[in-house]
Amino acid sequence: MIEVEVVGVRIELPGNQPLVLLKETQGERHVPIWIGPPEASAIALAQQGVVPPRPLTHDLMLDVIHALGRSLVSVTIVSVEDSVFYAQLQFDDGTSVSSRASDALALALRSHCRIWCAEQVMDDAGVLIEIQDEDAEVARPVSGPGAEEPEEGAAAAPATAEQEQELRQFREFLNGVEPEDFEP
Repeated sequence: MIEVEVVGVRIELPGNQPLVLLKETQGERHVPIWIGPPEASAIALAQQGVVPPRPLTHDLMLDVIHALGRSLVSVTIVSVEDSVFYAQLQFDDGTSVSSRASDALALALRSHCRIWCAEQVMDDAGVLIEIQDEDAEVARPVSGPGAEEPEEGAAAAPATAEQEQELRQFREFLNGVEPEDFEP
């Protein structure tokens, strides 16, 4: 298992589809997970430490967990199938419950528990973002075409025009999103 942290919630342009971006704590790989607007709002509010006057769904769920004498100790992104991410909630008594990744992340941020990602998920969905200079970044998949390790001392292969365009769009998306974009 690889420990990850939530970098933030962003909006992918031009489709205005929200995503949550995870990053491994001891590495450089990122995992983008496309999510729905309500989940994006729940994650963004938790990241900002906003406490609503009345509990939202994830706040209520955490209140129920505590009222039952339990605590959430960790969440794990366990698999990805056809771009759908699956997670597990791990409780202090050893109980494990299946969850959508977005709900698991919203609960993890509220309970301040550790977030883990299965190595296979990181290998399948992870992306390396290399900084080449101030104005250019190159995203490379962790596995599959374009993911091979360069020989020691060898220069990295140049990104294709399609990869560079995709990265430019991703950077625009990351730079232009604010948590307020998710407020109703």
